Amino acid sequence: MRIAGGNVSGCTIVVDIGKTNAKVSLWDPAGALIARRTRANAPQRIGYRALDVIGIDAWLMESLREFARERGIAYIVPVGHGAAAALLRGQQLYAAPMDYEEEVTEADRADYLSQRDSFAVTGSPALPCGLNLGMQLHRLEQQLGPLPDDVVIVPWPQYWAWRLCGAAASEVTSLGCHTDLWQPMRRNFSELAVRRGWAARMAPLRSAGERLGTISSAVAQQTGLPVDCAVLCGLHDSNAALLAARGHSEIAKGDATVLSTGTWFVAMRSLTSAIASDAGELDESRDCLVNVDVLGRPVPSARFMGGREAELIGGIDSFALTENYRPDALLARLPQLIASGACAYPSFVEGVGPFPKARGEWHDKPTDPGDQRAITGVYLALMANAALDLIGSRDCLLIEGRFAEAVIFTRALATLRPQQKVFVSNAHQDVAYGALRLVHPQLQTPSQLTAVEPLSVDLRAYAEQWRARACTTHIGA
Repeated sequence: MRIAGGNVSGCTIVVDIGKTNAKVSLWDPAGALIARRTRANAPQRIGYRALDVIGIDAWLMESLREFARERGIAYIVPVGHGAAAALLRGQQLYAAPMDYEEEVTEADRADYLSQRDSFAVTGSPALPCGLNLGMQLHRLEQQLGPLPDDVVIVPWPQYWAWRLCGAAASEVTSLGCHTDLWQPMRRNFSELAVRRGWAARMAPLRSAGERLGTISSAVAQQTGLPVDCAVLCGLHDSNAALLAARGHSEIAKGDATVLSTGTWFVAMRSLTSAIASDAGELDESRDCLVNVDVLGRPVPSARFMGGREAELIGGIDSFALTENYRPDALLARLPQLIASGACAYPSFVEGVGPFPKARGEWHDKPTDPGDQRAITGVYLALMANAALDLIGSRDCLLIEGRFAEAVIFTRALATLRPQQKVFVSNAHQDVAYGALRLVHPQLQTPSQLTAVEPLSVDLRAYAEQWRARACTTHIGA
């Protein structure tokens, strides 16, 4: 997709490799979007379920060749999802990143859990499959055997930085993303990471905005990009959204929460300097965690797999969320649907979120797809509301990402949280904008925040009944 206009002098490319989709975008120095390309991702089986490094790489090089036709591209900033890391050996990929949805045997899980540090130390809950990066490294060592002494571990965003410039690095926003490998309060590796030798194998720690080098001669030849194009270290995608949000005065000052929405809905509470973070106050069993921002500071967080649940509940392709989306019609139907008792109960993706033990089910499921979509929007708002309560969210709430355009969801959440000022921002570009702020820290926000209007329908009784059922099912599961 090409966007008209824009000053191309000193442009920046943002490489955003998400779990469901990969995006690459070209921006001018004033923060205007020039061009954007996307690709759907799919896991590969290479003895284990792995991220599609080869497919993404080929697509990325093709995209960079297209962008190289513009003049004056000066920077590339990589962004990537959490719970992924590549193993490098020399200038080669030794082992592709394991997909965090790879299943784990009970024996493997018991072995690993007996070794990990406590939640109070790492702020990292024990998560299913390979959602703890330590579990992935544990499994890879079992499958590959003892790692050679010269193997280096790089988080997913920094893998793409290495691919482009040849410099290996690690960075705190990815290390602090429920890995079991980092101590947010002490700003150091966990005892598990040290004991297993993973800390010693980690690539040198660099800051997100640090220039690692220029693109390699091979990449320059393959893409046509200028040889002096600089590659920054990069960061975790939800933290990029948080950094973008801090460009708004309403979020930069005081106590505010950013709810980043996509495959995952991640609520990150941006604390004032006067408030300390304590993992002991968070509920490990309900997918609360402590993320780490670009400055290395702890960020109380909670999350659930909202995009995946939307697909399972209402058949919504979250990447094409606004296609055939008629909010006025859905809003008109909502009072009748609420009165009828139509409801979706958590959780359709088990093992994560505020009700990880509950099994999702419909009650009085509507037959009309539009009605299902409306109730799905309310369900996501109820789940997000529970997650926000778990981290004590207050004052301002900013919803960003794909679901910021889902009117039922945003307005239902504003209805459920009358004590907060609820805003939405640009629905698609906040992660990229956060990456741009690493290059241009004073970059002005691309648009003003928009206040979200609550629904006219009263959700209090509906929400109370939903939460009572959700909690009972969760505890009794």
